[in-house]
Parts: sequence; structure tokens; C-alpha cells
Amino acid sequence: MNHHARSPEDVFRDFRARRAGIVKALTTDVEKFYQQCDPEKENLCLYGLPNETWDVTLPAEEVPPELPEPALGINFARDGMIEKDWLSLVAVHSDAWLLSVAFYFGARFGFDKEARRRLFTMVNGLPTVYEIVTGVAKKQPKPSNGSSKSGKSNSKPSRHSNSNSKPAKPAQPKDEEDNDQEDAQEEEQAYSCASCGETYVNGEFWICCDICEKWFHGKCVRITPAKAEHIKHYKCPACSSKRSRE
Repeated sequence: MNHHARSPEDVFRDFRARRAGIVKALTTDVEKFYQQCDPEKENLCLYGLPNETWDVTLPAEEVPPELPEPALGINFARDGMIEKDWLSLVAVHSDAWLLSVAFYFGARFGFDKEARRRLFTMVNGLPTVYEIVTGVAKKQPKPSNGSSKSGKSNSKPSRHSNSNSKPAKPAQPKDEEDNDQEDAQEEEQAYSCASCGETYVNGEFWICCDICEKWFHGKCVRITPAKAEHIKHYKCPACSSKRSRE
């Protein structure tokens, strides 16, 4: 990060880029990530980088390190756990690391109480890596003019959508309807891409996995509207890699 950038917005952009890299590692690039976390290697860490990529490598040798370090030795637990549980564990530690880096910059740049509050509010507006990886943040968006998915009930969202209207928001429990703050958070999570975590934008092309039923931006999984028209049953990269290992 450019250390001349000292606003909460600059730190948040760095946070969002590092987070995007980690989300890619644990979702669309999960097969590559899994292979790189070889338990036979030394202590490895997962780093999210400011250019929205990721890297699995050894921790920094300098003491103290320039930035807070991610969880050490994530590769050792890989073969001793169910894969989804292992990925969830890495996601939790990654969330903690992302926050520590963001607020390290906040301390280094001398953020006051108001600046820290602004930074946390922006960070809190995004689903956590854990929520994306486990599907907690994923509530299926339903395009208002979409057809049923693969001939199933009309209560299901269509398999791919580039509707000009926002997906219909799933019905909320009655005990949450009176809480405006919770409603806002639910809406933020309801339309998030399972790959990048970004929310639905009117007119964007999305596609839904027929296995896990998670939604993705077409660009995140390299599927165009034209290509989607020829796909009968779409499997996202994570589901495809799981089936190949089985």
C-alpha cells in the first residue's frame, strides 16, 4: 500500500483488494489453492495482495514484519480435516488477518475515533470471507423477470440473469422487519456474488451453480451470456473441483 495514502477510504480500498484475492483463493481458485497447501512443505501462509490476487508462501523473515502476519501453517491441517471445514478455518483466520492489516494502517496513519469508525463501517458493509466461503452470506437473488431454474419450481431463481431490474429480495422474518439496521445488512448480503462478495448491480449478468445454488458474476467465473445459453447444468469452479477429486 502507498504509505502516502492516509484516508480511511484508501485503507478500505486496500482491504477490499486483499479480501478479493483471498476470496478467489478459497472459491474460484480453490483447486489451485488446495494443491499449493502441501502438508509436506514448511509453515505456509495465505496472503491477499493489493492487486486482488493471492499467494501461498512462507511468512516474512524480518522481525518484526512490515505488516501483521496471517495464520501460520495452514497447510498442516489440510489432510486432517474435511475440506469444507478446512477452508472455513482458513477463511476465519483470513478475516482476522484482513482486519488486523486494515487497523494496523489506521494506527500507523494516526486515525482518530471518527476515522476508525468510518473505516469499520465500510469494512462491515462487506460480507466476511467466512460468510462467503460457507454460504452464510448467500441468499439466492431472484430476477423479477426470470424463468424457473432448469424446469424446477418457479420459486427458484433462474439459472442465469442479466435482468434490468434488481433481484427480488427474499422474505425476511417478521421479527426483523422493524429493525432498519438489520434489514440493511440483510439486503447487503442477499445479493452478494459467491466469488468476489460484491453486491448485485442493476443490469449485471449473473449465473447460478446448479450444484451449490450459489450466484456468481459471469465475469468472476468467466462465463458470458452467450456461453450461458448453451449450458444445461452449470457447475461453479468449486463444485467442479470437488467432483473431480471424488
